[in-house]
Order: sequence, then C-alpha cells, then structure tokens
Amino acid sequence: WSTPHVPVLHLHSLFELRTCLQEGTVLLDLDAHKKVLSAQPDVWDPELQDCLATLLLCQPLHRTTTAPLRVLTELSLSPCRGTPGNTAGLRNQFKKKLLPGAEVASVMVGEVDFLKKPFPVFLRLREAVTLGSLAEVALPSRFLFILLGPQAKVKAYHEIGRAMATLLTDELFQRIAWQAKHQQDLIAGIDEFLDELTVLPPGKWDLSDRIPPTRCLSSPNKRISMHLREWKSHCNGNTTAAKDRLSLAHLHTSEELERTGRLFGGLIRDIRRKAHWYRSDFSDAMHIQCLSAVLYIYLATVTNAITFGGMLGDATANMQGVLESFLGTAFTGSIFCLFSGQPLTILSSTGPVLVFERLLFSFSEDYGLDYLEFRLWIGLWVAFFGLVLVATEASHLVQYFTRFTEEGFCALISLIFIYDSLKKMLSLAEAFPINWHYRADDVTLYSCTCNLSVPGESQPSSQCLVQASGLLLVSPGILCPRPCLGRGGHLLGNSCPYVPDIALLSFLLFGGTFLCCTTLKHFKSSRYFPTGFRKLVSDFSIILAILIFCAIDAALGLETPKLLVPSELKPTNPMRGWIVFPFGANPWWICLAAVVPAILVTILIFMDQQITAVILNRKEYKLQKGAGFHLDFLCVSLLMIVTSVMGLPWYVSATVISLAHMESLRKESTASAPGEQPEFLGIREQRLTGLVVFILTGVSVFMAPILKYIPMPVLYGVFLHMGVAALNSIQFMDRVRLLLMPAKHQPDHLYLRHVPLRRVHLFTFIQLLCLAMLWVIKSTMAAIVFPVMLLALVGIRKALECIFSLHDLSWLDNIMPEHGCRRVTGSAANRIAPSLLLQSELMHHQGREINISVN
Repeated sequence: WSTPHVPVLHLHSLFELRTCLQEGTVLLDLDAHKKVLSAQPDVWDPELQDCLATLLLCQPLHRTTTAPLRVLTELSLSPCRGTPGNTAGLRNQFKKKLLPGAEVASVMVGEVDFLKKPFPVFLRLREAVTLGSLAEVALPSRFLFILLGPQAKVKAYHEIGRAMATLLTDELFQRIAWQAKHQQDLIAGIDEFLDELTVLPPGKWDLSDRIPPTRCLSSPNKRISMHLREWKSHCNGNTTAAKDRLSLAHLHTSEELERTGRLFGGLIRDIRRKAHWYRSDFSDAMHIQCLSAVLYIYLATVTNAITFGGMLGDATANMQGVLESFLGTAFTGSIFCLFSGQPLTILSSTGPVLVFERLLFSFSEDYGLDYLEFRLWIGLWVAFFGLVLVATEASHLVQYFTRFTEEGFCALISLIFIYDSLKKMLSLAEAFPINWHYRADDVTLYSCTCNLSVPGESQPSSQCLVQASGLLLVSPGILCPRPCLGRGGHLLGNSCPYVPDIALLSFLLFGGTFLCCTTLKHFKSSRYFPTGFRKLVSDFSIILAILIFCAIDAALGLETPKLLVPSELKPTNPMRGWIVFPFGANPWWICLAAVVPAILVTILIFMDQQITAVILNRKEYKLQKGAGFHLDFLCVSLLMIVTSVMGLPWYVSATVISLAHMESLRKESTASAPGEQPEFLGIREQRLTGLVVFILTGVSVFMAPILKYIPMPVLYGVFLHMGVAALNSIQFMDRVRLLLMPAKHQPDHLYLRHVPLRRVHLFTFIQLLCLAMLWVIKSTMAAIVFPVMLLALVGIRKALECIFSLHDLSWLDNIMPEHGCRRVTGSAANRIAPSLLLQSELMHHQGREINISVN
C-alpha cells in the first residue's frame, strides 16, 4: 500500500469512461451466480463467449507479502464463485483498519488478441458476496467493472480503469451507483462528477508528483446541500438565497441553552438529559486510554494543588495552605464528577480567584476583620446568587460568549500557566545559586566551616570538641551545615552559598520534560514503528516523559527540589480549625456588607465557569452526551457553601487542565487505510477518570514517601507544556504569527481568502490590547475589578460590529445570536451570501482551534 494521495486523472479518460458506460453493458442487481455473458446471448457468438468466459474465470494473481506456498494453497482451495471466503483471511490485520460493512469494488482491465473492439461491462450485484480470490482482500464485492479490448491500447485501458476506480471511491458517486435504476442514472452520476471536477493545467504540475490529501474534505451532505442552494438561488434570486444562507451561518442556540420560561427549567432539562447517560458514564471508562489520562491529570492536579496552595498560604498567612488545597481539591472534584453535567471538567483553584483571595485578606488585615469569617459570608452570598442565576436560566447568556471572548480568556489562563512555571524555575535559581566565575586554579581558596561562637566572644570556639553522634567527638568546624545551624552556629567561608549544579540540572529537567512531552505526544503521526505502538506511546507521553526525567534525576543523585506533600491532617495555621463559625470576631453587619464583594465573586465564578464550559462543549469535540451548563453551575454554587464553611479554597473549572483532560481522552478511528491519518471520532465521555484523579489527590497525603522522588522542575515542565499547547491551539495565535510574516510566506488559512489582511491584523491587534488589559488588571491593585473586565469582553465584542462587517466577523469570530433572526435584504444580503455559502467549510476549519490539540 502506497502513501495516500489525491488521484490525478486524464480528462480524456473520464470522457472515454462515460462512453464505455453509455455504449457498453450495464447489469444492475445481478445474481452473483449468474454468468455475465448470459445477459446478452445474441450479441456475441458462442466461440467468443467461451473465450471470454475462460479468461474471466481465471484465477487472479495478486501482489502479496504472504508466503508463495500459502498463496498457491489459497488459490487452489478458493474457487471464484459467490461463496464465503476463508474465515482466517477475514480476520487479517488489514480488515481491522476498515469500517464495519466495508465492501470491495473490483476494476479489471486488459488487452486480448481475440477481440476487435472494446468489451466494457459494469456490474452491480444484488447482494454483496465474497468472490473467492477475485479481490486482494477477503471482503464482499458488489461493484465490478471489466474492460477488455484489442491490443496496443493497454495504457488507455489502464487510465479508464483508474478513472472508474476514482469514481467508485467518491462518496457521492457511490450513492448514485447504489440507487441507480437505469444506465442513464450512472451517466448522470459521471456528469455530476465532471461538474465538480478541477483541472490542473498542463505544464504546471508534474504528474509523477503525488498530491497529499487535504485535511478539510467536503462531505457528500455538504456537496448535495450546495447544489440544492445553488438551484434555489437560480429559482428565487440571490436575495432569497442570501437569507437562507444567513439562517445557516450563525451558530444556532443549542438545546442546552434554550430558555424554558420556567423556574429551574434549564436545570430540570439538564438532569433529565444526563440521567439517561449516567450508567454509561462509568462503563465507557473501561479502556486503557483512561489509565493514561488518570495518571497525567493526577500529576497535573497534584502539582496545581501544591502550587496554588503554597501561593494561597503566602497570601493569607497560612489560613489556607497546601493541605487545605489538597482536601478541597479532592472533595469538590469528586462531588462535581459524580453529579455535574460535564464531568470532563476539572475543578481547581485559578489565578483570578487567587488574586481575589489576596485582596480580601489584605482588606481584612487593614480593617481588623476576621478573614475566614468574612470569607464565609461572601461564599454564602455567592451560593445564593448562584442559585438565583440557575433558577432564572442565566446560563442562556453564554451564547454571547463568542470566540473573541473564549480566546481572550483561554490565552490569559495559558499565559498564567507559562508565566508561573517560568517564575518558579527562576525562584529555584535564587534558592540554589550558581557559582558564577568559578576558577579551578583557586580551588584551595574556597572553604566553609562551622562557627559556634556566641556573641561577645573574641575568638571563635572552633577548637572545642562537640559530640556529634553517639560517643564520637568532632570539631565544630567540620560539622555539616544542618547540624551546625541546628546548634545555633553559622557558616563561614566563601564556598558556603555554593550549591553544585542543582540550578542548571533543574533547568535541564524542566526544558527536557517540556520537549519530551511535546515530541512523544506527536509520536503517533511519525513514520516509525507500528500504529498500535505509536498510539500507545502518544497516549502515555506525559507519564513516559515524567518517568524518564525522574530516572535521570535519580541517576545523577543531586538534591534537586522534590514534590513535598503534607503528611498530617491538620490545618496549616494552628490558630484556625476545620469549621468557620458565621458569628464571632466580626461585627454583625459584616453579613450584609459581604454582599458587595460577593457580587464581584459571582461575576468571576460565572464567567470563569461558563467560558470554560463553552470551550469544552464546542461542537468540534463531537460530544454525544450533551452539556449541562445549569447543572454545572449549580454544583459549583453549592460547593461554595461547603468550602466556605470549612475554610477551604474556592474552586471553579480550570480551563487549561480541563482541555488537557479532554485531549487525553480523544477517540480516533482504528479503521483507516494504511498510511492515512486516523479520523477524530470524539471524546471518551465518562465520569471515572476525573473521579479517580480526585480520589488519588485526597489519598496523596498517604503517598508522600513515593511522591517525594518526583522533582518539581519536571512537573513545572509539564505545566509549561499544557500552557503552550493550549495557547497554540487557538486561532488567535495563528493570527499573531501572521503579524510577523511577510505575505508571501503566510499559510493558506481559510479566513485569509475571505477577509482582507489589514482587517485580520486589526482584529488581532484589538485582541492583543484586551489581553494586555486583562493581564495588567490582574497583576495590579486594580484586580478587584477583574471580574467586571471579563464581562466587558462581551461588550467589546459587541462594539466590534461597528468596525467589522458581519462577513468579516463570520470568518474571524462567531455571529452573535440576535443576527440569526434579523432580516437581511438588498446589498447586505449580496455581500454576506458568498461567504455564508461555505458555512460547512467555515465550521470545519474552525473546529481545530480550541484544544483539540491541547497536548
């Protein structure tokens, strides 16, 4: 089997094929046991019929990698008649790559010396049967095309056969051939094929060069619908066609977001929808791919819990620390995975929530308020507002979160991941400084001793003996740093700050893990090793990268910083307990004053949760079990009560980790022709991977002896990989790269064919300004208004309609819902119509832009 390529045909061979079908024999719904020539007994003389029958019933010889002796045995035992073939042959490796119900179409051409004119025959069997060894693969056959003719024209016959093989692989012609009642139906099918044909001019392309298949193929449904729309436009005029195309262009409101007009109507509909799939949410997780997803997301979740737990501890004087982060992640994540509408979502502490926690603690300290009690009332009010939003079906508003808002938020969270991972690595360089300007010739000048002298002594007590361990007495000058500091001493010497190679090794582990994750993730598309092995390596790419660099770290034996997990179940700050009481140190009116910050937190939680939900539930992911926007937000709102009462961090959907979770559960077709890229089938939708991840996070407290061998630079490298992969998966980054490219080197993006380049750059520049504004607000004291600025992205997107036409926005973004009902007439319809005709093409092109490729 060769590398897949687009067939290049001679135009003349297609016309000759049309003539063959028009003047030759066409037999439809033929019995498999009936002789081909018996259909026209008066056309050929008996002697010629015998010659043809003898030739057609000869055993074919195929090119095969099977042993010659086995081939001869199969040919001798497999007569060419309509009986089932060898059962063992049907279970070969090639059949595993074919879709169920696949059939064979045989095209046989050749030259003979007993014919004076061509003998073309097209057959369609009534029932698909296995015709012995007629086909190279043991599959049922339904279509056969035979072309025999006089000698000296074998090349022309070969080209006609290639043309017929190309037609039989065209899905639209297949439908016509299946449903054809008469010979003229096949002729009409060829005419339809010729109408869509694209011709390469001679001299502009070398026919020996194989054209690789495109990744954006037009489906038969789209091709049929385009013909229907073109016919309707000819009948009714361009304006009517423009209206119809506009009604198809905007993204219709999905069933999950339709308003019912009843209290909790959307929630009830979500529960009914998801209850139907609840049992399969656990049975569908029985796959080896789910194991790799659990290990990958578990390590990412643990690292995230430690990172944000440490930052929360620094921001809140350990009122919330690493242990609280672990317990909160395990509890809220498990409950969410069990009862949510989209269990593929991963809950976590996020950057925007951390910013608000820091500001809230600072405000409480400045005004002498009890931080946890004040936070409790805010959490209760947020839960109340959340219930109100669920009851009034406020999630209906997320349809206004277009790609402009989604990409801005996703880019911000991805940059936070990248920035935090690099920041952590730079902090390691400060903790373990590199000995710059080290000179090997001055090695005798470097020293470090322990000084146990007390203040007031004139001479350091370096000559006294100190009991180090047991009965051994040693000089304090040779004590190790830790025992020296433990006895109240201090280190003297110019080599004391020197930590050999730890910072450099940490950066090597960090960069190596990132590159290894990226390389192994794309290993499934390489040309080496069998398909199954490549897919297995790709599925476990993150785990393999972590194991490889953990082994390198262990082999080198340097004391790189390791993953430290709390081993005791007690609050990080001993001044607090596990339950926060609502009335204590704060005045009574705090419960009312908490309404103001609660409104800001509600906006933040709503935007953070629902933007992530919109990204995860995009149609391009081909989810089959539906979304649950109302149910998800209800779960998050109710969990706010529990986490506020227990003094645990607030949790909301983590965009980057959730996208990584989705990417680790991609389903791809195993039935693909040799050399073809597998087709994306969807996501393995289930609840078990997330549930196991959060349960393991909770028991990580008891796994500290094992987890301590994982270097933190390795986990920071995984964080960098997730951030970069999520950032590169959005269309926004493609347009940012266009700013730095000359026009002649720009890739052939579909939107560049329909939108002027300067308009594309203007749209990208506005997005960059919005992203910079969000980053500045997040990083300054103005972070208190960050939730409002997230909401302002929707208003900015609405204002862009004054700058860009609907035509441009339909390619660069999504059309806002109200435009689906607005009437379009006159020149506006004529302007919008050409691009909206390609609605299916636009949807297919935009399908790859949000984390299908997080990893």
